[in-house]
Amino acid sequence: MLGNRYQDQDCALARALEVIGERWTLLIVRDAFYGVRRFNDLQAHLDVPKAVLSDRLSGLVEDGVLERRPDPEHRGRHLYELTAAGRDLWPVLHALLSWGARHGSSNSRAFTHAACGTPLDDAGHCTDCDVTPGPHDVLSAPRPGRGRLRDDPVARVLRAPRRLLEPLETS
Repeated sequence: MLGNRYQDQDCALARALEVIGERWTLLIVRDAFYGVRRFNDLQAHLDVPKAVLSDRLSGLVEDGVLERRPDPEHRGRHLYELTAAGRDLWPVLHALLSWGARHGSSNSRAFTHAACGTPLDDAGHCTDCDVTPGPHDVLSAPRPGRGRLRDDPVARVLRAPRRLLEPLETS
């Protein structure tokens, strides 16, 4: 029987779930790919309680998924950016986003290869170029016919097509 932590399981999946399996964690990682870097922007866009967001960010930093560094524009505040290990989550995140789009979400985003504009398949592969681009080479845009849109500052910026990992500015 599984307890409430996976750390005693000798399994790579259990280790991954220990890092990214808590509620809100993958949404934070998703927003980091979208370029959201500031605590206040994450909190406003996700509508997550501040204490929960702080806890999840601390865990992601501790586990090497995010890096926390001083915000040069706002003294005393910090930016959160994906590390190499965090960027390695792109194929997993893309697969989950594709699955969610196929099975019920009307508010999905389209992902295309920035070099040629070809939509990526469910595996994140560009069939025109026969490559699987990394997140730096992926454009994200809202799909046509989306349902009700959020109206926070991050959501307004995300209404336009943009390259993944490009820092998102709300002000």
